Amino acid sequence: MIMSEPVIKVGILGATGSEYILNGDFERSEDIDGSILFSPSSPGSFFTLPQVRIGIGFHWERVEPQSFRGALRIHPDGLITNEIPTEEYLRSVISSEMKATAPMEFLKAHAILSRSWLMAMLEKEHAVDQTTSLEAPGGHVRVHFDNRHQCREIVRWYDREAHTRFDVCADDHCQRYQGISRLISQQADKAVRETHGIVLSYDGKVCDTRFSKCCGGRTEEFSTAWEDTEIPYLKSVSDDAPGGRCLCETDDRDILGSVLNDYDLESPDFFKWETVIPQEEISRLITEKTGIDLGAILKLEPLARGKSGRIYRLLIQGEKDSLIIGKELEIRRVLSPTHLKSSAFDIAATSNEGNSVAKGEIPRSFILSGHGWGHGVGLCQIGAAAMACDGADYKSILNHYFTNAKLIPLYS
Repeated sequence: MIMSEPVIKVGILGATGSEYILNGDFERSEDIDGSILFSPSSPGSFFTLPQVRIGIGFHWERVEPQSFRGALRIHPDGLITNEIPTEEYLRSVISSEMKATAPMEFLKAHAILSRSWLMAMLEKEHAVDQTTSLEAPGGHVRVHFDNRHQCREIVRWYDREAHTRFDVCADDHCQRYQGISRLISQQADKAVRETHGIVLSYDGKVCDTRFSKCCGGRTEEFSTAWEDTEIPYLKSVSDDAPGGRCLCETDDRDILGSVLNDYDLESPDFFKWETVIPQEEISRLITEKTGIDLGAILKLEPLARGKSGRIYRLLIQGEKDSLIIGKELEIRRVLSPTHLKSSAFDIAATSNEGNSVAKGEIPRSFILSGHGWGHGVGLCQIGAAAMACDGADYKSILNHYFTNAKLIPLYS
């Protein structure tokens, strides 16, 4: 049965202050919960929030004004939500996640996977009893004592269930949504219009489609980043192209410039990267991020990696205590002031002389040599753009990254 196009609620979590500007005609109403709703009464109406923090917690975090179509709801506690039809939301997502000058077939593929992810989240929201959810203030948390290494293990992952008062947030935690602040071009509009209502499905359900900037050569399985469950259409697949090259290992500025926004282009080393963390910094970061003082850090040891090489269990051995952390995003978060690009990295400890560390010596620093940008699950944005530039259509792109998924119309 084909349903009607849903109207979704987007939480603008980065909105700071209580200022807003109504552009055009709006009707004001107040709900029983005390929230105030401004509904547009003319097609060209939109509202502006003068200060919105985007990229929250990431290296490119910044504050900028943003404008949105649809309705503005201001909750009594200051929460701001945007109520907007799904297809209008998607036009912004496609322009916010990448530049609208990206190849058309890539934009169509992304419109379908962004729509699919959103619809799958709405289905999950309706199916899950929030009172029995694993939700915690910092995400999903599992803590136990690891007998083999005689230390605590803290496993944490972050997903859509962190939001209960709206459907999705406007930042990278869900899908990057910046209203009409990014120009919605004819290309982006065409990509959404020509795929209207189409989603990926598997076994009669809408696919929980995931995507990241750069897989680094092979995509990752769902369980490396989120709960311990196998999702058949989110298999690990090679990103190799004919001839032995890797799709996402490109320095083609035309491809990168069409896919990545300016602030993403500030990080040019995404396929292969390296970072050096001094002893003082790593011990401080771990204490701040975990709340546990391990003392000087003696060793970082990967205990489990996914098929793309991403670490999802990491042993941190300190002078005072040891700790195992996971999953991949938590590892990236703990070892960086913001986030490491990915958890697919090798580790080398160096001494004061810059050599390998002798037994019993406290390392001067740790060198992390990594590849990829993001969790690596599902579609690789740079790899998919490269496929489109090589002539692949959107169906071929989606078929490559989502094993045995089918395209179906979900709503009219």
